[in-house]
Amino acid sequence: MRRQTHIIGLVLVVLFSSFFGCKSKKDATTEKEDLSAYLMVYFKDDDHSLHLALSTDGKSFTDINKGKAIVAGDTIASQKGIRDPHISRSPDGAFYIVMTDLHIFGKEKGYRDTEWERPGEKYDWGNNRGFVLMKSYDLINWTHSNFLFDEAFEGFEDIGCAWAPQAIYDPQEDKMMVYFTMRMGHGLTKLYYAYANKEFTELITKPELLFEYPDETIQLLDADITPMPDGRYCMMYVAQERPIGVKMAVSNYINKGYEYKPEWVDKEPGSCEAPNVWKRLDSDKWILMYDIYSISPHNFGFVETTDFKTFKEIGHFNECEMKTTNFTSPKHGAVIHLTKTEALRLANHWNYDLKLN
Repeated sequence: MRRQTHIIGLVLVVLFSSFFGCKSKKDATTEKEDLSAYLMVYFKDDDHSLHLALSTDGKSFTDINKGKAIVAGDTIASQKGIRDPHISRSPDGAFYIVMTDLHIFGKEKGYRDTEWERPGEKYDWGNNRGFVLMKSYDLINWTHSNFLFDEAFEGFEDIGCAWAPQAIYDPQEDKMMVYFTMRMGHGLTKLYYAYANKEFTELITKPELLFEYPDETIQLLDADITPMPDGRYCMMYVAQERPIGVKMAVSNYINKGYEYKPEWVDKEPGSCEAPNVWKRLDSDKWILMYDIYSISPHNFGFVETTDFKTFKEIGHFNECEMKTTNFTSPKHGAVIHLTKTEALRLANHWNYDLKLN
C-alpha cells in the first residue's frame, strides 16, 4: 500500500509528530521585476531532514530556523530520513519539493536492524525504493506523499536505488516532470524521467531513459535541468569518472535529445556532485552550485557563466563572496527565486527578520 500523509505546518526536528493538511490554491506573481530573494533547500547528514535558507543578494544565505530542520526526516520518509532535496515552481503558482527517501545511518539511529533497508549483497549500497513528494502554494502548508517504485509499477521489484529527484514543469505535457538517478539491481546508475499527477502525490508514467553517456561503463547521477535564455535546455549532471565531477549536455527538448559535451564544468581537483543552476537577479550571470564531498569538511563550490560556454570559478562557501551566516555543512542544495511577498511571508512564519528593499 502506498503511504500518503499530509503536512499542515512545517515541523521542527525536535518534535515527535507533525500535523498534516492541504491549503487551497492561490495566485502567485512571479514576473521578473517582482522577484527579489533567493530560497535554498538543503539537508545535513547528522539529521537527514529538510532545511531552508534565505538570501536577498544571492551571495549570503541565512537559515530561517537558525540551522535547525524545518521538516524532520523521520516524520515524512519511509526510511525515517531524507536526502537530496530539490525545490522548483510551476506556472500554477505552486512550489514543489522532491527528496530521496533514504537514511544512510538508519541502523546507527535505531530505525532498522540492518545496514540497509534491503540486503546489500542483492541491492548494493544505500538501496532505497523511492521519493518524498511535497507541494505547497505558500511555502508553509504542504501536501506530502511517499512514492515507492516497486509498489507503483510492475517490473520494478528489483530496483536497486532511486536517488536525487528533481522536478521541472514541462510546457509540452503541461505536467511536472520528475527526473532522477536510478539503478536496477546491481546495474549502473543512470538518468531517468517520469511525469507526476496534478496533485503531485505519485508518478503516473513509467520511468524512461533521459540521457545516454557515450561510455556505457560510466555511472551517471544528479541531473539538473535549466531552461536557457535561447529556449534550449541545459542539463548539468555528474559523471563518475576520475575524479567524479560535473558535465553539461544541451537539448532543444526537456526530456530527450541531450548532446554530450566532453568538457568538465566544475573547477574542483577532487570529486563533487549535486549540481544546481540558478540566475542572479541583478545581472545576466548564471551560477552553478555543487557539493564537494571530497574535501573535509565538505563544502559547496560555485562557478558562474553568462553564455553556458565558459565558466569562471567563484570559490567555496565562506572562502569567497558566497557565505553561510548561521549554519554549516549543508549538503545537496538547490536554489529558486522568491517574490518579496513570498520571502517575507516565509520569514515571518519562522520569526526571521528578513530585510528587503
